Amino acid sequence: MTDHDHGHKRLFSHPEMIRDLLCGFVPEPWIAELDFSTLEKYPTVFVSDGLQERRNDVIWRLRWGSDWLYIYILLEFQSSVQRYMAVRLLSYLGLFYQDLIQTRQLAPNGTLPPVLPPVLPVVLYNGRVRWTAPTEIAGLMGDGPAALISYRPQLRYLLIDESAYADAYLATQRNLVAALFRLEQSRGPTQVQEVLVALADWLRAPEQHLLRQAFLIWLKQVFLKTRLPGVELPELHDLEEMRAMLAERVVEWTEQWKQDGLQQGLQQGLQQGLQQGLQQGLQQGLQQGLQQGLQQGLEAERRLLLRQIHKRFGAPVAEPSTPLLARIQQSEQFEALGELLLECPDGAVWLVRLGEIAGM
Repeated sequence: MTDHDHGHKRLFSHPEMIRDLLCGFVPEPWIAELDFSTLEKYPTVFVSDGLQERRNDVIWRLRWGSDWLYIYILLEFQSSVQRYMAVRLLSYLGLFYQDLIQTRQLAPNGTLPPVLPPVLPVVLYNGRVRWTAPTEIAGLMGDGPAALISYRPQLRYLLIDESAYADAYLATQRNLVAALFRLEQSRGPTQVQEVLVALADWLRAPEQHLLRQAFLIWLKQVFLKTRLPGVELPELHDLEEMRAMLAERVVEWTEQWKQDGLQQGLQQGLQQGLQQGLQQGLQQGLQQGLQQGLQQGLEAERRLLLRQIHKRFGAPVAEPSTPLLARIQQSEQFEALGELLLECPDGAVWLVRLGEIAGM
């Protein structure tokens, strides 16, 4: 299991995350009938009759409607496409039902023998490429004799592909899982800062201390390791400290984002060049990728500086600063402007100095 999988497992070991996952990303009418106050975790280590141990990720159960009917939710966290995921989940489901039978935890059914409860298998995917594996086990099987079709096993899992949700949509949701998706799909420090401010506000209640810590651990051990590789982070105790630390190191962070943009642009350019063939296509792709990466980095720095201007001097100064900042095309100038912003005594002086640097 990867660090990403471990990080998700820790986060989704909290009932608030399961509630927001179901309410925000399972578009089914029966979700409204669930009693989320009854959410409880179920053990995720099963041993078969052959003593072969299989580990799942996270399983919860909760009451459905007025009856004591439990729903068991299996979550499989993946960061790469697994073609035979349906087979893997079918195996997990068989061991899970076997465990319920052995521990006598089946649902009552009046005078009839107890029945197996329904299960919702969920695959939570955050990979860079879209998920292409079949979500039904039938999609992995050949035709075979028609007489055997009725004997085929049946299983379908719910795929939640993070990249399928636009940031503009996720930003409108007061939803912890949507916030997690925004962080994982983020393309700049400004967006991350917005999410951290929201999380600190949503999780300020004392009883949410453990969930706050889970997010903090995920940010340090998973998220920032990929966004700021090799950077030694200070000891942090809450989300607000994390947000403040990132604000202080925003120049370094933006530079890393810019390099990511360059690498992504180069890769896109190379792929485009190979598809077009010959050296001309390759050169065009490389130039386009370099320009796109540079522009992404400059735009991130421009947005961040504008937010800082707004916080210090307000909208009357931030608005006329916008067209002046649009004229800045060098990263070194943004670094100098960041220091200048702290030195200027008022907005009038700032606009004069900004105009000078912008060549107005």
